Amino acid sequence: MEQLSRRTVLAGMAAGPAVLRLGEPQKRKVGWAVLGLGSYAQNQIMPSFKDCSDSKLVALVSGHPEKMERLGPQYGVEKHAWYSYESMHKLIYNDEVDIVYVITPPSTHRGFVEAAAKAGKHVCCEKPMAPSVADCQAMIDAVRKAGKLLQIGYRCHYQAHNMRAVEMCRKSLGKIKSITSDHGFNMGRGAWRLDPKLAGGGSMMDIGIYSLNALRYLSGEEPTTVTAKITNPPGDDRFYPGMEDTVEWTMTVRSGVHLKGTSGYSWQPGKNRFEVVGERGTLFADPATFYTNHRLTLDGKEVAVNGNNQFAAQMDHLSRCVRDGGKVRTPGEEGLRDIRIIHAIYESARTGKTVKL
Repeated sequence: MEQLSRRTVLAGMAAGPAVLRLGEPQKRKVGWAVLGLGSYAQNQIMPSFKDCSDSKLVALVSGHPEKMERLGPQYGVEKHAWYSYESMHKLIYNDEVDIVYVITPPSTHRGFVEAAAKAGKHVCCEKPMAPSVADCQAMIDAVRKAGKLLQIGYRCHYQAHNMRAVEMCRKSLGKIKSITSDHGFNMGRGAWRLDPKLAGGGSMMDIGIYSLNALRYLSGEEPTTVTAKITNPPGDDRFYPGMEDTVEWTMTVRSGVHLKGTSGYSWQPGKNRFEVVGERGTLFADPATFYTNHRLTLDGKEVAVNGNNQFAAQMDHLSRCVRDGGKVRTPGEEGLRDIRIIHAIYESARTGKTVKL
C-alpha cells in the first residue's frame, strides 16, 4: 500500500506542471503579412509558418494578382487580406496584421518599409537592408517615428549551428587568432540580382553580406579599417563597374584578430563557409549559411547541434518582441552597420587605399 501511495504521489507530481500548463491561457499568434511573393517568400518563408509557435500568415501583398490567387487558398489567406502594392496603405484597417515582412529587391525596401510603418505595422525587412546608408537611416527613423519595431532578416542569427559557433567563439576556443568567411556561387544570366539598379550592387551586396556579417558576429567586434579589391573576369559581360564579381577584403579590429572575407558571382563550385582559428582549436562550418544541411566541426570532429527552422525562429523572435516586449536581436542598426562597411569596401577597392570606419 505504501509503495502504491508513493507511485501515486510521484505520478501526481509529474503531472502537476502539465496540468498547470493546460490551465494557462494560450498566447495569441502574431499576424504577419508577406510583401513580395518571389522565390524566397514562396520556398522558404511561407512554408515555415507551419513551424512557428508565435506567428501566423494572415495577409499577402504583391504586384502579381495571379500569385495571390494561387497562394492565398494554399495558405488559408482570404481574399479580403490580399493587397496590391498600390493598396497596401489599407493595411491600416486590418487589425489582424501586426507585422509586414518586406521580401523584395533591395532598391525597393525603403519605400515599402516606410509605407508599412505609415500603416501602423511593425516591419521585418530582408537584407541587404537598402542600397545606401541614407536609405537605411530613413527606414530606421520611419519605423521609430511610428512607434514600431524593425527587424532585418539576418536569419543566421537565429540558426542553431551559427549560434553554437558564436557560443564556442566566446567560451571554448580561447583567444581568437583569425576568422575567414567565403560565400559565392555562379549567378545565372538574366537574374534580377545582376541589375545594380535593383540589387544595389553585385556579389558583395547579395552574398558577400553573409561573409561580412559572419565576421562581425563570430568576432563580436566592429571593424576599424577595411582594405579591399574587386576582380571581374575578362570577357564576362555579366560584370562591369557597379556589378562586381569577386570581392576580397580584410578588416582590422581593436583586439588584433585577423578578419578576411570573400564573395563571388562566378564561382563554380560555390563556397559557403567560415573558419575560426583559436588557441584551443579550429572551428569550421561548411555549409555555414545555407538554408539546410549545416555542418560544424571542431578540429575535424563534428559538433553535435540540434538543428532548427531558422526562418520560423527569426519570425517567432520578432513576434514575441511585439507581443510580449523585448529587444530585437537584429534591428535596423545591424543592417545599417553592414551597409556602411560595404560602401567602405567599395571605396577601398576603387581607390586602392585602406578606409577607416
